[in-house]
Amino acid sequence: MERDEIKSVLESLLFVADGPQSVQRLGEVLDQADRETIESLLRELQNDFEGQNRGIRLVEVAGGYQLRTPKSNSEAVKKFLGGRPARMGKATLETLAIVAYRQPITKAEIEAIRGVDVDGVITTLLERNLIRAVARKDVPGRPFLYGTTPEFLQLFNMKDLSQLPTLKEMDEISLPEIPGDTIAIDQLEES
Repeated sequence: MERDEIKSVLESLLFVADGPQSVQRLGEVLDQADRETIESLLRELQNDFEGQNRGIRLVEVAGGYQLRTPKSNSEAVKKFLGGRPARMGKATLETLAIVAYRQPITKAEIEAIRGVDVDGVITTLLERNLIRAVARKDVPGRPFLYGTTPEFLQLFNMKDLSQLPTLKEMDEISLPEIPGDTIAIDQLEES
């Protein structure tokens, strides 16, 4: 198979995929192409989409590659889909941040940090598949240890957890004042 054919197949696979696809997974389908070729062609696709000012972008996120719309088109896409963005309350965001930075962590440890009960918040985060039970702590009662999921990385447009801002970077970020106590999830990600 020629490079252009492989590139075309890659684009088709990414178009029909329901989430980020790893180079390994793409290589399983394109067994005649090696990892280096696939990575090179993915970079070419990224440059093609970006350079031609197309309506989609190829983004490396959550350990794989995914086609997404550019931020500049988000209003039209939202209008077309006709839906309101999902909302995430301050308590949910705080709890999610604690899990992201301290994982693996138990519910009791989260409650000790936040100073409030987090049963409902943990349930919400589990339902949204943003966190998951990764193990059990070896203490009496064997409580679950929670960690983030690939969907968390996808939502916040990160390749991996190393892209979480450091405390120093957090001090330098000036966040806009948000009325109320909720944030639209689409404000957090590249559409």
